[in-house]
Amino acid sequence: MDMNKEEYRQRIIAAADRLYYTRGFSSVGMDQLRDAAGVSLRRLYQLFPSKNDVVMAVLRGRRRMWAEGLDEHVNAAGTPREKLLAVYGFLSDWFCEEDFRGCGFINAFAELGAVNSDVADIAREHKVSFQRYLGELVERIGVDPSLAVQLALLAEGAQTTAAITGQAEAADRAREAAEVLIDAALERAGSDSREKSFRACVTSDA
Repeated sequence: MDMNKEEYRQRIIAAADRLYYTRGFSSVGMDQLRDAAGVSLRRLYQLFPSKNDVVMAVLRGRRRMWAEGLDEHVNAAGTPREKLLAVYGFLSDWFCEEDFRGCGFINAFAELGAVNSDVADIAREHKVSFQRYLGELVERIGVDPSLAVQLALLAEGAQTTAAITGQAEAADRAREAAEVLIDAALERAGSDSREKSFRACVTSDA
């Protein structure tokens, strides 16, 4: 049965994602992508008039995959604290994948960000959305919002470390550091709450 337009698109995007992630964006031409996807060059250009269109489609697909995988891990966790720590469980599973080559957005930004504003923008949006996601989880435990930035930096550092060293346990070390930060933030929040209660009592007695 002949494939429809969308099926061809997804076939090309999947092939491009594999090639770009393993070989880099600049080294893969449209001819190589045509061969890997098993489509004609005419079909390829009909669906993606430029290489930049393919690159952006790949990065948008990676954003969806990241969000779905992260949500799956976080939603499976119980308490708000456990949901925050589940982020690092997600990273651990990812780092253990055989084809792990680091964050596709960091890779894309490093390779193309200086000359391609579209790539730079989507890479920044991805990182900002991750911090915002952590911010929502941090809000649920009732601590200072700055914790979200700290936890994001731990996650980003773990991704880079695992990609360069090949050590998947970077996620475990980041999780351990996250536990320290989360518990310290909870303790500060508890102390602040107790102090406010004490002041309220003193004021009312006066």
